[in-house]
Formats: sequence, structure tokens, C-alpha cells
Amino acid sequence: MTNTKQSIRPIIHTIGSQEHASKEERFQNEVLRPILKMQHDLIIAFFDHYTTRMKLDFTLLTGFKKKEMIANAFARDNQFKTELRGIIVGQFTVNEYQTYLPMSSSLNKRIGNMLQERIASTI
Repeated sequence: MTNTKQSIRPIIHTIGSQEHASKEERFQNEVLRPILKMQHDLIIAFFDHYTTRMKLDFTLLTGFKKKEMIANAFARDNQFKTELRGIIVGQFTVNEYQTYLPMSSSLNKRIGNMLQERIASTI
């Protein structure tokens, strides 16, 4: 199972040397970024459903206002953040999950920031 999950993830060639990176940064680059890239379509579909459910109309907003609304969703809606985080954490292997647990607080912030940036750059 471990090899299957890891084998379907995209390879990100722009990741540089990891030898001087912190544990969190290494985990972000080796695990989180490929999972986020793999789950991109689902993340965007989830966000589209969220905007529909919350009756948010993005078509009339400028780029700045869109980013502001996305930031507000991440700042105020814990269920939204938790569900999006689950889309990512659910793709971990058991070993990755065990690595994630002691650093979960800082990694959750990284996941949130990366998700927010991915959504803002796509919408």
C-alpha cells in the first residue's frame, strides 16, 4: 500500500537540494507538495462546492477581493479547513503519518498556507 500511494504522486522537478532543509521543509517538499499537486482538481472542486454552499459569487469580484474571501474562509471556517486538510492527510502513508504527528501543528499551518495559495492562484 505504501508504494502504491507514493508511486501515483507526481514528481516535482523544481524542488532543489534538501540537505540543509528543516524536517518540516523536507516533509513539505517530499510529501505535501506532490500530494497537493495530485489532489489539485479535488481541492478546486471542493472549494467551488464551498462557495456555492455559502452563496459566494466569485464572478463579480476582482482578484484582490477573491483572495480576501479565500483568506477569510481559511481564517473563520474551521470545518472548511479541517475537511481540506483531510483531503491531504488522507493521502499519507502510515510512515508519513507517523512523521507528521509530532510536527502536526507547524505542518497544518504549512498545509493551510499551501492550500490557500493554490486556490487563490487557480480561481
